[in-house]
Amino acid sequence: MNNQMFARRRFIQTALCAAAAPRLVQAESAKPFSFILLGDLHYDQLNHHDFQWLETHKAGDLSQIKNYSRLTREVMPSMFAAVNQRLVALRESAAPPVFILQVGDLVEGLCGSAELAAKQNREALEFIAKADFGLPFLFTKGNHDVTGDGAVEAFGEVLLPFMTQQAQRVNSSAMHSKANYTLTHADTQFAFFDAYASDSLDWLEAVASKRTASQWFVAIHPPVVPYGARATWHIFSDDKSASKRAKLLDILGQHEAIVLGGHLHKFSALVRQAGGKRFTQLAVSSVVSALDEKPRDVLHGVAAYNGDQVNLEPQHSPNTVTQRRDIYEVERKQLTAFDYANTAGFAVVTVNGGQVEATIHAGSRQVAFQKVPLSA
Repeated sequence: MNNQMFARRRFIQTALCAAAAPRLVQAESAKPFSFILLGDLHYDQLNHHDFQWLETHKAGDLSQIKNYSRLTREVMPSMFAAVNQRLVALRESAAPPVFILQVGDLVEGLCGSAELAAKQNREALEFIAKADFGLPFLFTKGNHDVTGDGAVEAFGEVLLPFMTQQAQRVNSSAMHSKANYTLTHADTQFAFFDAYASDSLDWLEAVASKRTASQWFVAIHPPVVPYGARATWHIFSDDKSASKRAKLLDILGQHEAIVLGGHLHKFSALVRQAGGKRFTQLAVSSVVSALDEKPRDVLHGVAAYNGDQVNLEPQHSPNTVTQRRDIYEVERKQLTAFDYANTAGFAVVTVNGGQVEATIHAGSRQVAFQKVPLSA
């Protein structure tokens, strides 16, 4: 009789646990979380470059290589320390951090050989390891990550395996297709879009069609919607890619995506109508020139999204001023929100159910200079 009673109690306990399992999974998926968002980094050292190759192929880039090498040495360690300081506070918050997300141009590239490019990539990953974030480091492919002789091969040899490993630290079932990959955390899916592969748009369309997560982030290095002075630097910007751009906009709008990017080394947040709905785009830069830097050229509101943005960089491509102004006259009709500032640092993105918000930090400052709602 005692054995029967024990068996009955065990059966009831097991049944209750089984019934509670879906609720436990649901509760786990509903937990708020956060992540650090880093923009372009351009990790670099002068000994990563074949200067004879540079003189022949990219002589105009020597000054920026010297500058990025200096910033890597003098500023980036302190910037990473500031990120770690923010992580300490976030770990005690209601939305603890789960990973770092970097939006491309992890390295400067332009090394001149596969050997030097691989050396640059390995030392960049060693630098990240020494920062001791204690979290997975996710990133998407930037143009500089694959620029220069041997850069594509070095990306495949060094950065792609690291990319896969870090994604699987977040979710062991993270799916990979070259540098296009997805992972899901707490009912939120992240799609990492390779802007430099010909099949990426079809891949994204397939991912979107199968999405079941409530929130959808798309990390893509170049902007989808132009902003700032460089209005022709967004993805699918040339006339022959107009149909691809329209398709991408529809996908992002229909799924009310939150797009994360960089490339222009500026901060911007905007909301664009597309696909019968709308999507949000957030861009940040982490090429920090001064740890105490203050945001400059601050713009706010849709009225500021106009052709006068070309004046933010008056020396950039003077012969395309009219073209760039015309682009803004077309795009502004689809925007419902716009913010911009010439600043670099990092952001903290917080996901709490259907509410998503970003706090934008200039330089190494722990107090955010702006909060941006990202929820559709």
